[in-house]
Amino acid sequence: MRLGQWIFAGLLAGLSVAGATSGANAQTYLPGADFAIACENGANYRLTSGVVAIPGDIVTAHLHLGPHHALPVRLIPMGEGYRYAGRGVWLDGIREHALLYRSKYRPLACVVSRI
Repeated sequence: MRLGQWIFAGLLAGLSVAGATSGANAQTYLPGADFAIACENGANYRLTSGVVAIPGDIVTAHLHLGPHHALPVRLIPMGEGYRYAGRGVWLDGIREHALLYRSKYRPLACVVSRI
């Protein structure tokens, strides 16, 4: 009886390892993307994401507002557009046209392009 339980446990362990390795191979990770944000005030900013599972699927990123100042931002789906929001700053856009809010009532019109 104990031998049967031991064999059954071994089979379950083998199946779980096989499932874990096949699941890891099924999902490939791609390098992140960089976007340039050119605003009407003449400033240029950068939006950099980490690794992604699906091409174009950027959920978290860093918005570089200065040479040594990057804020973590998160994607908030907005119907047809998108919003990347962080602490005190957010970027609302549809395709390449966006508004960058560095303060609540003063948006900057910007153009977003892939680097």
